[in-house]
Amino acid sequence: MPTPVIDPDDVARSSAPAPLAERAQAPAVLVPPPDGGGLVWRPLTQADGAALVSLVSRIEDADNPPYRTSAEETLEYFHHSHRWSALGAWEADRLVAFGFVRVRHGDTVKVRAFCSGGVTPERRGQGLGGALLDWQIGRARQMLAESEREAPARIVVHVDDDMEVLAGQLRRRGFEPRRWYSQLRRDLSLPIPDVRLDRPLSVEPWTPEIDDAVRRAHNKAFGDQWGSQPHTPETWAEGRTHHAPSWSFVALDRSSDRAQVAGYLMSSRYDQDWPALGWSEGYTEILGVLPDWRGKHVATALLTRAMRAYADDGMQYAGLDVDADNPTGATALFMNLGYERTRGSAMYTIEI
Repeated sequence: MPTPVIDPDDVARSSAPAPLAERAQAPAVLVPPPDGGGLVWRPLTQADGAALVSLVSRIEDADNPPYRTSAEETLEYFHHSHRWSALGAWEADRLVAFGFVRVRHGDTVKVRAFCSGGVTPERRGQGLGGALLDWQIGRARQMLAESEREAPARIVVHVDDDMEVLAGQLRRRGFEPRRWYSQLRRDLSLPIPDVRLDRPLSVEPWTPEIDDAVRRAHNKAFGDQWGSQPHTPETWAEGRTHHAPSWSFVALDRSSDRAQVAGYLMSSRYDQDWPALGWSEGYTEILGVLPDWRGKHVATALLTRAMRAYADDGMQYAGLDVDADNPTGATALFMNLGYERTRGSAMYTIEI
């Protein structure tokens, strides 16, 4: 019996993933929850920003998480750096529940739909949260299908450790915990190590002029990290409301006429969090070292320089967030510098 001849192109076609528009399994029509019980459901617009800020504040005052979302951060939900869609439940002229779905324009490796929302405390236990979550999943599938990209995709919800009700709702709808994160802090009253880099490396203040070089360096440093996406200038500038320039630093290699970014540390100042946390802190938002300079104590030099800047401005702690599965050994580095875990969170996803 002759051996069949298999066309390699046929194999490639059969193994290629279906288009995202198919994989997303988006509903053709998405009906919002029915009005009733004194509630009216309608899409949110930028004109509803003040009502959203008020609702987020009421939710956090009742739940007392160890952070507070500033008005500026809340209004970033409406930012043009991502496509967004939002639904709200209104009781007369008062917003009592909301759900957002956001798909970032810059995603290329994996297209992500981020879901977030909340229900005012006095309206909980009435099914609003579950109804919003069902709407968000359907809307996320629609927005992913509309993205005109063929990359893998996921629907994402971030869950703090104590949000057991939300975690249960997500599991029942097909979400699974995919990644875990730890919030760490370091007491700045303890001695801060003196770390000096060998020439031609030096740690220098961040400046607006070097910011785009740092963005390009970040894309290289995190190119092989799980879930990392390349930043465009627009997405890199997103979320800078609380950026602290005087707490941010760059490690430069000046071995040639043109300095190269070897590492970088970007900090934020979240004053509104401190009463809820119970302490003041300088927050390390992003820390990265490029492959050619790893093993040369660049990260330690950046962290200790930032610690001194935080302490000089009267901060009690240095804070940061770390991926529990970070492959670079970052967690061990932080622990060796005196950081301690305070709380955690998980990323729940539906993979598409």
